[in-house]
Amino acid sequence: MPDYFDAVLLARIQFAFTISFHIVFPAFSIGLASYLAVLEGLWLYTKRDVYLQSFRYWMKIFAVVFGMGVVSGIVMSYQFGTNWSVFSDKTGPILGPLMAYEVLSAFFLEAGFLGVMLFGMNKVGPRLHFFATVMVAVGTFFSAFWILSVNSWMQTPAGYGINEVGQFIPVDWWAAVFNPSFPYRLVHMLLAAYLTTAFVVGGVAAWHLLRDRGNEAARVMFSMAMWMAAIVAPIQIFAGDLHGLNTLEYQPAKVAAMEGHFETQKGAPLILFGIPDQEAEEVRFAIQIPKLGSFILTHDWNGEIRGLKEWAPEDRPNVPIVFWSFRIMVGLGVLMMLLGAWSLYQRYRRKLFENDLLLRAAIVMAPSGFIAILAGWVTTEVGRQPYTVYGLLRTADSVSPVDAPAVALSLLAFVVVYFTVFGAGVYYVLKLMSHAPHPGESGPSENKPIRAAGITPGPAQNQPAE
Repeated sequence: MPDYFDAVLLARIQFAFTISFHIVFPAFSIGLASYLAVLEGLWLYTKRDVYLQSFRYWMKIFAVVFGMGVVSGIVMSYQFGTNWSVFSDKTGPILGPLMAYEVLSAFFLEAGFLGVMLFGMNKVGPRLHFFATVMVAVGTFFSAFWILSVNSWMQTPAGYGINEVGQFIPVDWWAAVFNPSFPYRLVHMLLAAYLTTAFVVGGVAAWHLLRDRGNEAARVMFSMAMWMAAIVAPIQIFAGDLHGLNTLEYQPAKVAAMEGHFETQKGAPLILFGIPDQEAEEVRFAIQIPKLGSFILTHDWNGEIRGLKEWAPEDRPNVPIVFWSFRIMVGLGVLMMLLGAWSLYQRYRRKLFENDLLLRAAIVMAPSGFIAILAGWVTTEVGRQPYTVYGLLRTADSVSPVDAPAVALSLLAFVVVYFTVFGAGVYYVLKLMSHAPHPGESGPSENKPIRAAGITPGPAQNQPAE
């Protein structure tokens, strides 16, 4: 095994691989749970069957996605103990309770109402069922709340002290939970989840509209998705700008890598594209707009932007990865906003469902939310390097005392199992999406045992006495 594939790098690759699978499922389920709550609420308010039809169509997909999110998330907790035991020991007094709060508030809430939501529509009243759907959506919000609080604390640690054995301990829980970057990350991630769901819904609806323009459920889905794109995409760009300003204040090296600035300068340009060269400490073949970088980051045309040369090479993140992942995220965000604006124009012309080019563009953009989320995650996490707790605990000092071959073997096992299990799950979700919504749409099968324990009566036992 090459020397550069040491245990630290392999552990990082393994964590990146598993969390890349995991992050897309909860993001989709967060947005889809809220979408389902809206659909059921509209059905109760308007009594239009098309909303119930759409609700049942997406509820089947939500059930599968939610299950894959739970399964992929369980693996993450084990990795903290196997590959990152030093990190777990040092941060456990703070991050442990926050993770526990996620289980107590979010997972229990979701688990308590998920069964009613999936299988109880014909067993409880419509209002109680709607309440269960809302509770599941609230549960996904709480899950995002606590997980993002944990991640944000690692990015901008606050409210902590260090005890005699080198552990981070809580001094102010309020400051730890609501650390400086947390509000921005929470808003940015929730909007990303909603946009991801909107573009999946829009893409699926557009696919079916190209085959049947009169499909009422597909028309409703597409209309709602395009409203979401038109309204939320510009808000997301604004939220991203605020997040960027917060990052500039607390993680300036990350911003320097994102922007490709090696030199500290006033009136810094906005580098649109280029090839970052870490050895030469420059961006080759840069296409840039003078002074716009300073204006975006400082809201001053001559504002000063710190360059990466102000940090030692060993304290800098990987510039090419951060530079390009950031541009992928922003570029997709701009395309989302443009598609939303285009849909508004076609809606004004009363051709929202008739424009083939718009429908095909919506299909192409269907996976864009997932790609943008992954690119944003790479920007955030690689940009934090070489630290697990920014500025306080280095990644090299966080890893477990394990040998590289052992990590490589488990990484290989993860690759095989993940592509097999989640590949099958994604295939099944796509198969569900390929079927057009239709009147009389059924939700998940309710032909299940209704007892949580004990012996379920067999058919012969349920026969009426003669």
